[in-house]
Amino acid sequence: MKNSLTAWVVALLLTYSAPAQTPPLSAPPATPKHPVTDEYHGVKVTEDYRWLENWDDPAVKGWTAAQDARTREYLGHLPFYASLHARIAQMIGTPSVSYDSLQFSGGKLFALQHRPGQQQPLLVALSSPDDPASAKVIFDPNRLSDRGAFAIGLYVPSADAKYVAVVLSKDESEDGTAHVFDVASGEELMDVVPRAAYPTGGGSIVWKADDSGFYYTRYPQGNERPQQDINFYQQVYFHKLGTDPKQDAYIIGKEFPRIAETTLDSSDDGRWLLASVENGDGGEVAHFLMDANGHWTQLTRFDDAIVAVKFGSDDALYLLSRKNAPHGSILRLPLKRLDLAEAKVIVPQTTGLMASESDRASIEDFAFVSGRIYVVDTVGGPSRMRVFDGKGHVLAAPQLPPVSSVDQIVPMGSEILMWVQSYLDAPGWYRFNVASGKTVRTALFETSPIRFDDAEVVREFATSRDGTRIPLNIIRLRTTRLDGTNPVLLTAYGGYGLSRKPSFNGYIKGYGPRLWLDHGGVFVEANIRGGGEYGEEWHQAGSLTKKQNVFDDVVACAQYLIERKYTSATHLALVGESNGAVMAGAVITQHPDLFHAVVMDSGWYDMLRVELAPNGEFNSTEFGSVKDPEQFRALYAYSAYHHVKDGTPYPAVYLFSGGNDNRVDPMQSRKMTARLQAASSSGRPILLRFEANAGHGWGEALGEEISEDTDIFTFLFDQMGIEYAH
Repeated sequence: MKNSLTAWVVALLLTYSAPAQTPPLSAPPATPKHPVTDEYHGVKVTEDYRWLENWDDPAVKGWTAAQDARTREYLGHLPFYASLHARIAQMIGTPSVSYDSLQFSGGKLFALQHRPGQQQPLLVALSSPDDPASAKVIFDPNRLSDRGAFAIGLYVPSADAKYVAVVLSKDESEDGTAHVFDVASGEELMDVVPRAAYPTGGGSIVWKADDSGFYYTRYPQGNERPQQDINFYQQVYFHKLGTDPKQDAYIIGKEFPRIAETTLDSSDDGRWLLASVENGDGGEVAHFLMDANGHWTQLTRFDDAIVAVKFGSDDALYLLSRKNAPHGSILRLPLKRLDLAEAKVIVPQTTGLMASESDRASIEDFAFVSGRIYVVDTVGGPSRMRVFDGKGHVLAAPQLPPVSSVDQIVPMGSEILMWVQSYLDAPGWYRFNVASGKTVRTALFETSPIRFDDAEVVREFATSRDGTRIPLNIIRLRTTRLDGTNPVLLTAYGGYGLSRKPSFNGYIKGYGPRLWLDHGGVFVEANIRGGGEYGEEWHQAGSLTKKQNVFDDVVACAQYLIERKYTSATHLALVGESNGAVMAGAVITQHPDLFHAVVMDSGWYDMLRVELAPNGEFNSTEFGSVKDPEQFRALYAYSAYHHVKDGTPYPAVYLFSGGNDNRVDPMQSRKMTARLQAASSSGRPILLRFEANAGHGWGEALGEEISEDTDIFTFLFDQMGIEYAH
């Protein structure tokens, strides 16, 4: 490694041709090739950078540090870096107090409260959504670390709001430990329960009705499992307050899959406990119900396509089904007759993909409140709401702003609260008044120094290779001219049945669209297949062996923006994070001439090695497995790392990874960086940014968010030739 580092230091004197505002960029550290060949189903696959997978190798750590230092030096010396950092800090750090993750329990409203300048949100309790002054701090994680190292992953108040369980993790690791606080005093109890959450299967808690303790998801501890299984086989245990967690009682889970992801819920009276078990990340869910005597009934199986179950106040369960209903239907099943065959359709599914867009809506969430069923639909990305009585008759529904989203609905007594936002309007909590049929904003809303009075959102459609219409949400100034010269920032996701919905913050974690518009740009978010924007068939059309549709959709969107003269290939940038970075990697290897600059944040690029990582196996139900011949062929066909070609003029690429990312192994970004640096003939930079204390973005501290955003926009402005306006 000594020789490699020496070569890198010498390379500081080397430069490449770049835009006038760009300072010299040193050559990357020397990256030796050590070919390794694997064989899959008779196909031999050779790669050169397997050695970069081993984080325990000092050479790998030295190489990564050199790459990161090179990136930071280059970006930090751009003349506008400091002023851009200050601008982003002002944009992200100065909105008003805001509230998210609301829960109503025991007559109290709990929330995570974001305060300007604070690294992490606080857990508070309020008497009413119309009285923010009543907010009382229950727990402030900022007291544990000045840099915001500790974050609340989830919290659950007890039924009478006497206690609240809080799961904490450090440095975005999502490795969560449960703590218990007394709500009245804010004092922490002695109960500290380890391994209650982890990125592989998540985590969940539900209190027993008498406050004696709580049920929780538990990962193997000590020598209970071999080391390779330590982050698998999630089970349900019960913790009795005041006792040693080592004495916690096993409840259920030994029969669950290795890649189980379990969510817990209970009826209001505490007589029933529900365990919803996902088979990895592909969307298959089974449900188990325990009665007051501790007897379990398997309510549904994976192939029943019941994706959600909720308790009604009428001694019945309400089930969201996608069985022969890819857009979702809601069924009612009496608790006294726990036979799925007895469930009756209350809300039928909407029509199929050939219908008009408003009729292609897919049920995303629902709540049963005071005899009414509140349904949140996604309609190609934006949300709509519908309301039904207990027999399925349509009632008056909340009116939402155009092209907006409902991100959470919270039953509160006989009412519901809704968290509503749009691309142009800051989020706020709204109450739907059943008697008047009016939607009223509560006092829990965010005000921002950022306004979009001069902007508009238009929904347009590109046509993918197979003729499928793909929605684009285009945020632009009203004065935007379609002359092919606008810098366009395109982003998409396309996976896990997750819908990309209108968001005021937009990509990238801050106020990206506003910053981009201020410099003559256009921001575009595409609702590509693989997500859930048009239901389960939209998801399945972009999963497993059909993943190529995801990349074709993005290419079609880019070509549409060029054809409609929003931009040109020299003014077009692509941004993807996590699954979106998988998309970005595949797209630039299949169409290297389509984009000028690309940001790939925490993605998989060697698709043949994904399932070797703990969280990767959970994703095999979404992406597929190399163990299956057909799925291997599909994975290999779009695996970006394996399709980088020497001598190809690739776009400028910025890759980010975090040392505590337990969802996507950082080695993926290391290998992709090395391969692109060795192959690209364009002279544009291939940069790797590594943050040792960062994870996959969950629980990210404010300071780290500002730093990451600054680096990304500095890279984009520089490579797109945008002159930053102070």
